Formats: sequence, C-alpha cells, structure tokens
Amino acid sequence: MSPLVLYSILSAVLVYLLLKLRPLRHRHGRPLPPGPKPWPLLGNLPHLGPMPHRSTAALAKTYGPLMHLRLGFVDVVVAASASVAAQFLKTHDANFSSRPPNSGAKHIAYNYQDLVFAPYGARWRMLRKITFTHLFSGKALEDYRQVRQGEVAILTRALATAGPSPVNLGQLLNVCTTNALSRVMMGRRVFGDGSGSADPKADEFKSMVVELMALAGVFNIGDFIPSLEWLDLQGVAAKMKKLHKKFDTFLGNIVEEHKINGGAAGGNHTDLLSTLISLKDVADDDGGKLTDTEIKALLLNMFTAGTDTSSSTTEWAIAELIRHPQALTRVKQELDTVVGRDRLVSELDLPQLPYLQAVVKETFRLHPSTPLSLPRMATESCEINGYHIPKGATLLVNVWAISHDPEAWSEPMEFRPERFLPGGEKPNADVKGNDFEVIPFGAGRRICAGMSLGLRMVQLLTATLVHAFDWDLANGLIPEKLNMEEAYGLTLQRAVPLMVHPKTRLFPEAYKASS
Repeated sequence: MSPLVLYSILSAVLVYLLLKLRPLRHRHGRPLPPGPKPWPLLGNLPHLGPMPHRSTAALAKTYGPLMHLRLGFVDVVVAASASVAAQFLKTHDANFSSRPPNSGAKHIAYNYQDLVFAPYGARWRMLRKITFTHLFSGKALEDYRQVRQGEVAILTRALATAGPSPVNLGQLLNVCTTNALSRVMMGRRVFGDGSGSADPKADEFKSMVVELMALAGVFNIGDFIPSLEWLDLQGVAAKMKKLHKKFDTFLGNIVEEHKINGGAAGGNHTDLLSTLISLKDVADDDGGKLTDTEIKALLLNMFTAGTDTSSSTTEWAIAELIRHPQALTRVKQELDTVVGRDRLVSELDLPQLPYLQAVVKETFRLHPSTPLSLPRMATESCEINGYHIPKGATLLVNVWAISHDPEAWSEPMEFRPERFLPGGEKPNADVKGNDFEVIPFGAGRRICAGMSLGLRMVQLLTATLVHAFDWDLANGLIPEKLNMEEAYGLTLQRAVPLMVHPKTRLFPEAYKASS
C-alpha cells in the first residue's frame, strides 16, 4: 500500500471519528443535557466503574438528574430523579418504547426474538398479549394461586427439617420460585421431586441465571464502538454465546419433552407451554405465527427475569429484617394476629398485612432488583426539560438513584418500612409504575410484564419465612455485622449469600400442609 493511500485512509478515519465525537449541541443549536467530559474514543465508559448505578448517581449530584453521557459512539441520557423519569416514561413513553442494539439480546435472547428485547411493534405486542393473558392476568394469577402456595409449603417443610448446618437461603428461594413458575409454565417442577431434597441441577441453573444477569449488566465496548465489536475485547460475546448454548439445550429439551409427554399445571388449567405450542398453528392479527425460537425465548425470559428477581428481593428483605429486630417483631405480631400459628400464610391473607406490604415496598426501594433500567432508545429526537435528546439515543433510568434521592426520601439509606404507612412520608405510594419515586418494575409500555406475579411471590415468601421461622445467622454472626454489599449485574444480587439457621415457631401441624 502506497504512503498516499495509507495517509488518505487514516485521514478519512480521523475525520469520521471527529464527526462522530463532535458534541451534538453544535449541530442542533439546542444543548444536550450536561455531563462529564468524555475521553477520546471511549467516551464516558471509564466513568461507569464496577457499579454503574452508584457511579451515575454520584455523577448526577454534579451534573443534575438529566445527564448526557457519550459511551463510545453512542449518546446516552440518564434519568436520575422521579420527575425526569416521568418525562421519559410517561410524557414521551411512546418515543422511548424500543430497545437499542445490544450484545445480550443478540447472543443470549435469540437475536431479539424474546419479549424483553423484541423491537416495539406487532410481534412484541403479540408476545406480551400471550404472556399477560395466560400467565399474568388477574384470572391466571388466581387460577395458579394453589400452585404457588404449594411450592412455598414445600420450601417451608425443607427449612423446618434442615439439619444443624446453615442453609443458603437465596439458593432455596431460587429453587422455590423456579419450581412455582415451571409448574404453571409446563405442568411440572424443573428441580427435585417435591420433597425439598437437594437437586444438583438447581445449583447449576442458579449459576447460569446469575452469570446471565452479570453478563447482561456489563457495558460491552462492542455495543458502543461497533467497529471494535468483532474483537470482543472483554470476552463478553464469547461468554454469552457459550451460555446461550447451555440455555438453548436446557429449554430445547423442555419443549421437545413437552411435545411428547404434554403436561398440566394442576386442576383443569392448561399450562403455558401447551398453550404456546398450540398457538404455533394460529396466525395473529398480522398473519404471523409463533415459532419454536420465540417459544424458547419466552421461556428464557420467564426462567430468568421471573425467578431470580423474586428470590433475590426476598433474600434482601429477610436480611434487612434480621438487621432490624423491631421491624421483624412488628411483622411477626401482625402475622400472628391475622394468620395465627396453626397454618401457613395464604395469598388471601396478604391484603390484611399492611406492615408486611410496607416491608416489601421498602425492600424494593432500598434494593431494586434492576437498579439501572433495561435500556430504551429514542425513536425520534425530542426535547426534555429544554435539552435536546437526539434520535437513536439510549435512555437509562437510574432506578436506584431515584429511590435513594434525598430530595424525595428522608434518610434514604435507612430501612424504614413506616415511610409507606399512614403518617409516613409516602403512605399511598405503590411500586407498580404509578409513583415514579419508586419504580422497581419500571413504568410505561415496557414495564415488567411479570410485575403482579413478582410482587405476589415476594410478599408471600417474605410473609411465610417471617411467620414460620425465627432466624439465626451462621457462625454466631451478630446482625450488626451482616455483610450487605451488592454484587452488580443486571439484577442486584447480594455479594455474600445469606447463610442462616431456621427455627420453627408455629404449631407442628402447620408444616405438614399439602402441596
């Protein structure tokens, strides 16, 4: 190659980079939101650190609750207050209902054929309608109430008969939530035989889910500098492809076995997988039919987002209650009054347990399962609070920053369930996307489809564990010394699993309830 040709190529690349990195405020007249000065080429990626929800919350204190970052070649806007989040997820919700390209959706979620990452449009609406109608509607939730209660009863019996060794509570919770969901989805348990005995496959599955959430939470350089994607500098894409093969084998086997053997979730109700398989022959309003790949992608969503978030949130709730004995005592007193000590908690009891509900809300506020929202993308350019938001910009809502905002919450780092009770600062706030000060499930069109199920499961699990057991920490650890550090991923896991000794506190017959 001649020096002249090489010089021309390098000059063209330099001009391209300068144009891409040139601040958009000079091209549009209106300013972009404020933000830290980007590094050459990498932009603000180095500013994110290992805990992006905390680092962007810290940056927002300097640059404001509407902030602009340049991640590689991608414009990113971060909403870090309730009022700013409402602008994006309520006022401009339709414009921010699509997902930006990302390696996780490409390599793990069947190349955007799932519900979580599918482009906003007809196919997404079809997938959401199917899951809502057959799994998350009020009727579906009531139909499968006994299934959920049965799996919680199995967990309770397993804990009641635990030996002298401490138990990993998060691990057992994950098995419970996975089996509860799998019985509804395909008519049988994924792990164990219902006796509560250990299943080595459960440990492997839990590690797969945790790895998925960790990989999905990585800011992959290839997503923000497309010209470097093929290099896979962090090795993220290779890990995603390897993990996808594991999940695809796991899910493919489930689908094929179900086609041969069928299944029933209980009673006269057809399980979700049978329904999905039957819909393969039925065209939707646009003439499209459900494919095997979309079925596996939906199962992937349910088995990951629908299980780990509920189990990890419940683990956080029990950890906080152990650290706050006064709150724990108040929950027990409420449960003993409403439920008594001769049976386990039922979902029908939950509306009569206001303090328990406040504990769950406070846990969602303090430890939101998805601290940095799944990304959305601007379909068209728009203006928010006087700032220009360019077309194609990625939106990140910092759910953690919003729920820890001292402008909205007094002593935001403290665990105080009373703030959600009459006389508290937010007595009428819910967590269902209506009150933007606490939005653990998101808000707007792309709010978490499984919100109602997740909320019920966390309430039932937390109530049952508090009602049925007293808790001692492993190795004589005192509550004040309990490690409450986070391990960041797409979901907010505990850095150190909660190891505990359960001690029964109900009458013996309560633990013999049938599943």
